[in-house]
Amino acid sequence: MTASDLRALHHGRTAGDPLVLPGPWDAASARVFADAGFPALATPSAGVAASLGYEDGRTPAAEMFAAVTRIARAVAVPVSADIEAGYGLAPKELVERLLATGAVGCNLEDSVDGVLMDPRWQADRLAEVRAAAGDRLFVNARVDTYVRGVPAGTDQEAETVRRALLYVAAGADCVYPIGAPAEALPRLAAAVPVPLNALAGPDGPGPRRLGELGATRITFGPGLQHRAMAAVRGIADELRTA
Repeated sequence: MTASDLRALHHGRTAGDPLVLPGPWDAASARVFADAGFPALATPSAGVAASLGYEDGRTPAAEMFAAVTRIARAVAVPVSADIEAGYGLAPKELVERLLATGAVGCNLEDSVDGVLMDPRWQADRLAEVRAAAGDRLFVNARVDTYVRGVPAGTDQEAETVRRALLYVAAGADCVYPIGAPAEALPRLAAAVPVPLNALAGPDGPGPRRLGELGATRITFGPGLQHRAMAAVRGIADELRTA
């Protein structure tokens, strides 16, 4: 599967039919989701980290790329990889290592250690990633204004749109304002000329509703891995009392 296949899945969708991308954390969960009929998958860095025994944001790059390789090798559908902020790698090396995993898409976020990056610096970096990858990667630019906050006196939504437009101009295929409130999605979708990724959480609107509000693509972060671990804890409790 190619980035073009993944890119095509994002276009021509109706409002109530967004692209739903489950987040596998290992090869076994990837096979389950692919066998269930999902046309593509998107790994969550936090879910993969937990499966490897690391805190979110603390997975060594080599281990993350190895985990993505196992996931991509296990399924016959396109896989997009959450590679956080890029692990400090130069864009050309980042692209080469990512493509070597078999992934055809990526998330790149615009904060490091909880602090927002300068958006123009991030846009330049995204442009270098696009130049190195050509059309071989579907690039989803994560905008962290809602999860990291913005400086006092800054309009959060306006800053989100400003960053998103810079990233689109740099070559991003999709924009992911993670944590954006549901009521902001229609305005964000209207302001950004590429597909919009929304995060589906356990206490918020479901994928169909998020699609109706303007999201083209729905991901879950580590939420599905958390649910799976809750089920494992339930099994463990049963075994202790059996």
